[in-house]
Amino acid sequence: MNAPNTESVTPQSDGEVVAWLTNETRDQRFIDNILAELCIRLQGRRIPLKRATMNLLIQHPQWLGARIIWADGKREAEITRVDYEVQQRSEYIGSPVYEIHQGATEVRERLERADGRKHALYDEMRAQGLTDYVAWPLLHTLGKRHVVTFATDRPGGFDDAHVAELSKVLPVLALVSEIRMKNRLARTLLETYVGSHAGELILAGATRRGSGTTVRAAIMICDLRDFTRISDSWPRDDVIDLLNDYFDAMSEPIARHGGEILKFIGDGLLAIFPLSDPKACANLLRAVSEARVAMAELSEKNSMMGRAPMNYGIGVHVGDVMYGNIGSRSRLDFTVIGPAVNMASRLEALTKQLKKNVLLSRAFADLVEHDFALEHVGEHAVRGFSEPIELFAYNS
Repeated sequence: MNAPNTESVTPQSDGEVVAWLTNETRDQRFIDNILAELCIRLQGRRIPLKRATMNLLIQHPQWLGARIIWADGKREAEITRVDYEVQQRSEYIGSPVYEIHQGATEVRERLERADGRKHALYDEMRAQGLTDYVAWPLLHTLGKRHVVTFATDRPGGFDDAHVAELSKVLPVLALVSEIRMKNRLARTLLETYVGSHAGELILAGATRRGSGTTVRAAIMICDLRDFTRISDSWPRDDVIDLLNDYFDAMSEPIARHGGEILKFIGDGLLAIFPLSDPKACANLLRAVSEARVAMAELSEKNSMMGRAPMNYGIGVHVGDVMYGNIGSRSRLDFTVIGPAVNMASRLEALTKQLKKNVLLSRAFADLVEHDFALEHVGEHAVRGFSEPIELFAYNS
């Protein structure tokens, strides 16, 4: 290790970066922006940073973590998402991040040494002209371990004073990053379980029972046919896989076209397309068309496995719904209720009787029939409604 060079770090800088992290980042929401500014401030104190990363484990249904990378000359950091399968790949196994996750308190690699450790990451950094690298755990509450790394291209690498100065920011950086991660986690969990729009409302304070608003929307209710038979005869894990594939086929087009899924109910789902978007009804049918294609592909895959094709029913109506918090004093659900929702549900049930996959009410059809080919299927009695309802099928 090089002899300490106390003049390489600005003497007056001792504690300045820590003070900035502690007192001046409270209005910054995003940890990637904080990391970028932190590195620039450290450079301003004569610490020869060339590259820095934060490797964060996140609780997300699709992603294991996020990697934030800052490079010299950049005012912003780059964020990449890391999938769960990375844990089985060579890029992770044996890497510094792996070592930290396994309990290491520091990983230091002098990249200029001819006998240095071999790993794809070290090879990549050597190719970039980096000379020294250090990784430390960022310790969050309840034993959560994340990772921060710093690298330099200074000949001879970091000296002792540089490493000491970098290590001083770790405790505050851990606190600052945990706060941002908790905020992001809260948002992610709400988006995952109640949808993005409802999540925003809840975060904005819509948490009181009975609070809500009236929204005019197109309502879509979808249900998988023969699910009771499938769940009774298929292995449990296959049933779960089937449901996940089915919900992917239905949900992804809905989200892509601006709809919001409010709830999964067993093998069914409830989604709305608020009419604040003038194209909401057309977007709903476009989503249905794409979902139909995805379901056909899923049925083809199942048939190759000797399983029956998957059938489904969709009921669509339009009207005013009450959108807000409903439930007990201690357990709330953010959803929509009202006669328009009941109508969509009844139409979905009628798809079995009329042998149509998608049934639309006259009220909805009036808003789209000039742009879409609809099949008129006549007037039919709808349970819970006194007058017959004129219905249309959508077959495209």
